[in-house]
Amino acid sequence: MLRKLLVTSVLSLAALGVAAPAIAQDGPLRIEITDGVIEPMPFAIAAFHDEGGAGELLGQVQRLIAADLTGTGLFREIPASAHISRPAGFDAPVAYEDWKAVNAQALVTGAVRVEGGKVIVKFRLFDVFAGQPLGDGMQFDASTGNWRRAAHKAADQVYSRLTGESPYFDSRVAFVAESGPKDARRKRIGVMDYDGANIRWLTDDSSLVLAPRFSPDGNRLLYTSFASGFPRIMMMDVNSMQTRTLSEQQGTMSFSPRFSPDGRWIVYSLEQSGNTDIYQMDAQTGAQRALTNSPSIETSPSYSPDGSQIVFESDRSGTPQLYVMSAGGGEARRISFGEGRYGTPVWSPRGDMIAFTRQVGGRFHIGVMRTDGSEEKMLTESFLDEGPTWAPNGRVIMFMRTTPGDDGQSRLHSVDITGRNMRPVDFNGAASDPDWGPLLP
Repeated sequence: MLRKLLVTSVLSLAALGVAAPAIAQDGPLRIEITDGVIEPMPFAIAAFHDEGGAGELLGQVQRLIAADLTGTGLFREIPASAHISRPAGFDAPVAYEDWKAVNAQALVTGAVRVEGGKVIVKFRLFDVFAGQPLGDGMQFDASTGNWRRAAHKAADQVYSRLTGESPYFDSRVAFVAESGPKDARRKRIGVMDYDGANIRWLTDDSSLVLAPRFSPDGNRLLYTSFASGFPRIMMMDVNSMQTRTLSEQQGTMSFSPRFSPDGRWIVYSLEQSGNTDIYQMDAQTGAQRALTNSPSIETSPSYSPDGSQIVFESDRSGTPQLYVMSAGGGEARRISFGEGRYGTPVWSPRGDMIAFTRQVGGRFHIGVMRTDGSEEKMLTESFLDEGPTWAPNGRVIMFMRTTPGDDGQSRLHSVDITGRNMRPVDFNGAASDPDWGPLLP
């Protein structure tokens, strides 16, 4: 629960180490997540104070906040061994000169208290070079079993103040865990924190499952199941784990489902008589209608965040390319024109970009482009990268990378929109088909 006013950062441009960013004339200066060369901003986290019963949680909370921030590639933590001083208490004065001496440009102080089955995490953020606090601090409450959420929320607010971007640490990812030999993979769906922790299994591996997709509120999940012998779209309540089949039309195969931004509609691919088109279904009634009617293969539809358009993959031009059409169907315009094959497009939650998979010359890439197809940029390259999904703030992408060979496995990775900061997700095992859910309430 938020207790104090959030105030944005006023760190100096030099302190941020930004190369030629755009500067808002009527607002604070912030780190710009652009293609410019950015030296990670050095920051310090002073040892948090135990305000009662925190025990081991004290260090765990502090380490998680630091890990969230450094994991973005935008920040570099100054180790505790270099610290000269420590605030005497959460509300004690800060010795700015001591933090300047170790080149800290931002300082985070905090405290943790446990009472009545709850953990209370407090933090404050300081501009060291300006010698002033950035706001009055905030605090978050969570059950002791959910202490990670309180830490993620604190880190989210520090990140947002220093970048001007929306937060994304306190979020979940749905994914498919894989086991067994490459030619007989066993798969089950799980959800985890964005950083690979707190895994919860939603299905077993008794039947093949693919492509889990969150609803806009994160409470429901669509996925494709082969339990009947044919691909069928299922919808699950994430909390109760109750499921129902949405597509049971005989002689057809349904797959690649996604919710509309308001959760009312589901767009998906349906194959019948050797032809695959894109359909729309009412999530409540199951009523469906075709949005495309073409002899080509149309698949992987994804709504724009305002729900007015759909981007999808089609081979109507001879090779798989990306097209955009109205959410109600009708004429589509092609937006990809590069060499190779394009697929799995996903619209950014900010509405400014589309992420996709591209295969060129036997190599696979995760790329982004503007929604009109301009400014195309490849972020990754490997034997097999595919299946991008956006963080809630539209500035980080998660995808799966598969290694070659008979013992090759798929692993989850993340990369920011500049392509500079690519990292494996800390999940101990093979995994695929990630879907990044919304920021948690």
